[in-house]
Amino acid sequence: MQTALAADGFIAALFVVFGLATIVTRQMLGTLYFFMLHAVALTASAILIGVALHSTELYWVALITFTTKVIAVPLVLRWSAGEEVYERREVDQVLSIPRSVLVACVLALIAWITANPLVHAAADRPFAVVNLPTGLMAVFFGAMTVAVRREAVAQLIGILIMESGAFFASIAIVNELSVLAEVAAAVDVPIVALVIGLLIRSIHRVTGMTRVGLLAELKERR
Repeated sequence: MQTALAADGFIAALFVVFGLATIVTRQMLGTLYFFMLHAVALTASAILIGVALHSTELYWVALITFTTKVIAVPLVLRWSAGEEVYERREVDQVLSIPRSVLVACVLALIAWITANPLVHAAADRPFAVVNLPTGLMAVFFGAMTVAVRREAVAQLIGILIMESGAFFASIAIVNELSVLAEVAAAVDVPIVALVIGLLIRSIHRVTGMTRVGLLAELKERR
């Protein structure tokens, strides 16, 4: 168990780093790649906890997460949004990268302090001490991505990171997640990505951009 906890701590550190990278990366394609690595870390944690606690349900969680977020969602976003969205080398942000890192560090500290009472409440769950604060950090990082990024695709990825953070925390508390719920999530997430991706492509085709901050200034044409 100690070895498993140490390995889970290493995976959690990567989970945080990849979540932070989605905030500070300026390239749109790089943001998508870090999102995929973020999902790989979630998959690895689910497999590790499943092995340590002999939970077959977590194997399904890992399989569905990998299939959905590492394979399906990136493919759907690349196809639906169009290659021209990912050819841009710079992504507009509200904050500079140093300020974004500083705010992210403050959010990580808040997440750690907030999760501390929850960790004590779930003392019978050995992996909660790692996954609970880490998952809450990812939720905050995802919300920050939505707030500071001005690109529609990057904001969608931020929402998906929030969902991954919630799952990262929940697999340490509830080790017998419903497979039906996972299958429903696996179907819903790619569909949402497809719909939003097609919308982004249509907006880009009409306006020539996908910068959310400027879309608010557009007026209806006659």
